[in-house]
Amino acid sequence: MKFVINKPDTEWEKNLTPQQFYILRRKGTDLPGTGKYTYHFEEGIYRCAGCGAPLFKSVNKYDSHCGWPSFDDAIPGAVVMQPDYSHNMIRTEILCTTCGGHLGHIFDDGPRETTGKRYCVNSTSLKFDKSGL
Repeated sequence: MKFVINKPDTEWEKNLTPQQFYILRRKGTDLPGTGKYTYHFEEGIYRCAGCGAPLFKSVNKYDSHCGWPSFDDAIPGAVVMQPDYSHNMIRTEILCTTCGGHLGHIFDDGPRETTGKRYCVNSTSLKFDKSGL
């Protein structure tokens, strides 16, 4: 896939913490229940920790009890989806449209009264912007 921001890994490593690089560029996963945004419910915008692009609005965040931040929708055009066959599973990976950073996965077990989707996102891939409303 082609993204707006294309940098070599050496450049990403200079600008990201080791954990951010592991999650965003190596498709890692935060341990469940350890992320700082799992139980964070302030009003604002959740941005990509790699490039700062807006990804999710706080109004779409909910507690899914899965151990990771969950959203029922993304900002239109903010994420791209692709098949993920790693770990002997079939899942749909979500990536930042701007930089291609790995965010997490999307599932069809979200709130039925809204979209029915659960964007299961690594806290490390996010940064919160309280002023982003």
